[in-house]
Amino acid sequence: MTTEQVKNIFRENSFISKYKTLILVTAKVVIALGLLFYLVYAVNFEEILSAINQANIYLIAVAFLLSFVNIYLQFYKWKITANVVLQENNNSKIWLSLFYGFSAGVFTPARIGEYFGRALVFKNHSLLRVTLATLLDKLFLLLLVAFFGSISSILFIHYYYQVTFYLTAGLFLLVFTLFYLFFWMIFNDKFWDNVLFTKLRDSIKLHWLFEKVKVFRKLDKKYATKMLFISFVFYLCFLVQYAVLVAAFSNHTNYFEYLWAGNLIMFAKTIIPPVSLGELGIREGASVFFITMLGESASVGFNASIFLFFINVLIPSLIGLTLLLKKNDD
Repeated sequence: MTTEQVKNIFRENSFISKYKTLILVTAKVVIALGLLFYLVYAVNFEEILSAINQANIYLIAVAFLLSFVNIYLQFYKWKITANVVLQENNNSKIWLSLFYGFSAGVFTPARIGEYFGRALVFKNHSLLRVTLATLLDKLFLLLLVAFFGSISSILFIHYYYQVTFYLTAGLFLLVFTLFYLFFWMIFNDKFWDNVLFTKLRDSIKLHWLFEKVKVFRKLDKKYATKMLFISFVFYLCFLVQYAVLVAAFSNHTNYFEYLWAGNLIMFAKTIIPPVSLGELGIREGASVFFITMLGESASVGFNASIFLFFINVLIPSLIGLTLLLKKNDD
């Protein structure tokens, strides 16, 4: 390889590094739009418009009103963690942090920007500490999605793919065993002291990390129980919103099946890598697949999912962006 070729490679790498963020965002926008256009084309655009025209406006209003409950539960959940981990009790700052997170998260892969967005308000805390607090705030919901999603998936495979009872029972036993052990670790103080904090404290290389995370030793069973309960109510609120929207667009009332489909969609969205902007397309594709398997039309699944995105993600993100721009103007 000649010297000139080596220089060219470094120039190319420098260019890619410089515009990496722009390239990633552009790629995710293209992927999201591509997936949405494909789904609109596959579902039939006329059917989508027809389903919207025939939708039950009152049920859509119920789903919209539930978004206020949804956001408040996220605030309350974040407030509990902020009080314990960050020693922050200012409700205004906690609200701002939440909405900044909404705004920053919608445009980033796996909503990783939400971790940085929430940190903008808490300038007296390190980014690492706020990031760890945000991760802890999301951990309990992630556990619930994984647990209920696993159970829903096993039932779906059993009923729609006719697997044997013995395989289904074995999968249930495996899931319950794994989650029992995981929850045992969360609620066991000795496990964290002996396995995590002691190892970090006694390590020369990782002692700096112990200084950053030792605040988590303040977390107790009361905190974990409260977070688990609030996360469950929040998750249930989301599922009810989805079920109500499916009922609105289908004009049917099979709410139990719609809740089941919502569980499957959340689980699929969680385990599939976030390759698109705001997870657009992935969520809609999963919704179309599971709703049609349950006997509803593809347009119903698409509309329910996209309306849920507008209500729960896009509108709060725009509010957060407005607050952030106002802050910069000030």
